[in-house]
Amino acid sequence: MNHRPLLLALLPFVLTACPQTPSNHGGPAAAASTTIAAASTATTAASFDAGILARYHWRLSAASDASGKRIDALFARPDKPLQLDFVRDRLSVSNACNRIGAGFKVEGGRLHTGPMAQTMMACQDKALADLDSAISHRLQDKPSLSVQSEGDVPRLSLAADNGDTLVFTGEPTAETRYGDAGETVFLEVAADTRPCNHPLIPNKQCLQVRERKYGQNGVVQSSGAWQPLYQDIEGYTHQPGIRNVLRVKRYTVKNPPADAPSTAYVLDMVVESAR
Repeated sequence: MNHRPLLLALLPFVLTACPQTPSNHGGPAAAASTTIAAASTATTAASFDAGILARYHWRLSAASDASGKRIDALFARPDKPLQLDFVRDRLSVSNACNRIGAGFKVEGGRLHTGPMAQTMMACQDKALADLDSAISHRLQDKPSLSVQSEGDVPRLSLAADNGDTLVFTGEPTAETRYGDAGETVFLEVAADTRPCNHPLIPNKQCLQVRERKYGQNGVVQSSGAWQPLYQDIEGYTHQPGIRNVLRVKRYTVKNPPADAPSTAYVLDMVVESAR
């Protein structure tokens, strides 16, 4: 049996930690469109609303130096562009070699970050290994910051004094799309799916899930009965034969279409996996 459980000592942190793995998915966008429409076409140092940063996942779409040349070092993962997330006073960077985080503030139209902390994974691909420092030092250079909107798509620009300019495209977070903070729950997902009666999908195979509840000491207090889940979990891809415990956010879907679920589940992190 191959187990990869999260250390028990860390579980209380898992119960309360902020989301670290925002997902890339579609969904209701009315709240996002309203947010963008309310924002000015171009922000200035005097008018910048730092709150807009928290409403989106920011994915790197362009980067150039003072001569206009593309900064290839920042695109070591073409299929997974660098992503910035701003949650309260914390900035996190994902899709580099390691996960990177720091405190931040916006002051005088510039992004100020505290000391960078990161996980300690070793990436054999040198370009990927170098990606951590390539993005970290540019974030720590106190770049000027602005947000522009092109229709319903916001773009975040970070411009350093040496001429480097990074452009990130915003995708609404689940909180923005669903219009509330959601509820954090833990779901245990059985290793195998089972046939289920779905009103719209013939021969549907459903995940089998049950909710887990933990005490303050991280010990499992209860697990509900196994039940079919008639919908997908955004950001989660099930591998047959693998049992997982997931930390997810559960949202209420406002005015869902007929026969569509009134709740949505978005993956926050995989807590435990086992065969």
